[in-house]
Parts: sequence; C-alpha cells; structure tokens
Amino acid sequence: MGTGESARHWRHPQLPEVDLLRASYLRKTFARHTHDAYVIGAVAQGVEAFVLGGAEHRAVPGRLALINPGVPHSAHAGSPEGWSYDVLYPAPALVTRTVAETTSLRGTPGFAATVADDPEGAALVARVHRAAEAGQALAADSLMRIVIVRLLRLYGGTLPSRPVATAGSRTAERARAVLEERMADPPTLEALAGELGTGTFSLLRAYRERYGMPPHAWLTDARVHRARRLLDAGVPPAQAAAAVGFTDQSHLSRHFGRIVGVPPGAYQRERLRPG
Repeated sequence: MGTGESARHWRHPQLPEVDLLRASYLRKTFARHTHDAYVIGAVAQGVEAFVLGGAEHRAVPGRLALINPGVPHSAHAGSPEGWSYDVLYPAPALVTRTVAETTSLRGTPGFAATVADDPEGAALVARVHRAAEAGQALAADSLMRIVIVRLLRLYGGTLPSRPVATAGSRTAERARAVLEERMADPPTLEALAGELGTGTFSLLRAYRERYGMPPHAWLTDARVHRARRLLDAGVPPAQAAAAVGFTDQSHLSRHFGRIVGVPPGAYQRERLRPG
C-alpha cells in the first residue's frame, strides 16, 4: 500500500453474503479482473476511472460504479489526488433472493448502467458501511437490501441469456477447464492449443471473446480467486501461493493487491478476526 493509502476489505460475521471495502488510493492500479459478486461502489472523494466493455468510465462523488458478476474490468486513479470510496460486494444468491421478494424481475438480475449519478444511493452505501463498522448487523443488513432493491429498480433489469455456443466458445470453455484443472502447473499457449486441436491465435481470439481477457490474464485472476478461498479457510498465504501456482508469497501479494485491493495477509486477518 502506497504512502497515504489505506484499505480495509472485510466481512461482518453476521453478514456472510456481502464483502465490504473502504479504501483511499492515490496511485492504485487494478489489473483487469472479475468478481464473483456484484460491485456497488460509491466514490466519496476524487475520481475513480475504470475500463469496462472497451470504454473508460469515471465515478466522482455522488456517483455509483455498478458492475455485474463475472464482468472483466480494470481501474485506476482518475485524478492526481486519487480516490476514496465505499464498496459493497453482495453475493449473487443474496441479490437474487432480495429481488425475488421485492420486484417483478424474472431471470438473472443485473445492472444496465455502469455509472449512475445518484447521491442518495451513494449515501445509502456509506450508511451500510457505518452500520457494519459500528456492529449494527440488523441496520447494515436492512440498508443493504434497500440499496439492492433501489439500484436494480432504477438501473437494473434482467441480464441477457447466454448466447448460443459457437465452435470458438466451446474451444475457449475446454481451454478454461484445462487451466482450472492444472492451475498450479499450466501448459504453454502452444501446448494448450495443441491439446485442443487449434492454433494459438485462434485460441487467443476465442478466449478473449468468451471471457473478456486472454488465457494468461484469466489464469492470474482465477488464481487470486482460488487463493482467496484458501485464505478464507485459514491456509497461510505462502501455502496458498504455492497451491495456486504463484512462485512465492511475494508473487501472490503483487497480484492479489492489484485485484482485491489489499495484501493477502491483511485480507486474511480480517477474515479470521473473531466476531
């Protein structure tokens, strides 16, 4: 963490389906990555710039950054003073249940907007954080559900169904299965293409079209996701690094910080802190 930067990525023990991040970054750069959860970010100061869908978006105070699960994106400071924000990461199951109880949406709910000018919504996100930090689980849980319903009613809808599989997408899915199975010792691109009976450039193109990033970037993201699960289970960072294929703990820390926003040791201490 750079000088003048701070971040806390944590989960209230009575709210297991939502992660919280409160951070101030000056020169932070998030690599292209995905989240298993929804992302609801409320900028308090400065400017967050993030790239999603081939376009750069800018979130300033009073605006919300809204990202659906599994959508690749990157982020960086959009001004010299960096940015401060409160982020909620509600799990898909929580969002689906909440939406089913309160709206007429059917199918998989998702955000249609990427940035929303919504000072009231941003204030609600900050209130969720304050309530959780004060140990007020009932208030935090209630406010969280109010946030989810409000934002999906204003800026959401039903996510489109998965497109019909093509030969390229099927090849990409087979490649992903190989990388997931052999994450700690993956094949080279040429070897992977050979196993799948395709060319290297065809595989690169198909993988990027299917998953929004090339195989090596996807693998780094997937390794960090798996490392998070190991850290959640109490596995020491050095062992988690080795288990997912990073060369050492320093290698894990570098990529973990550029995807999760905090070092793996700090992340695990928050996860294992007694409730």
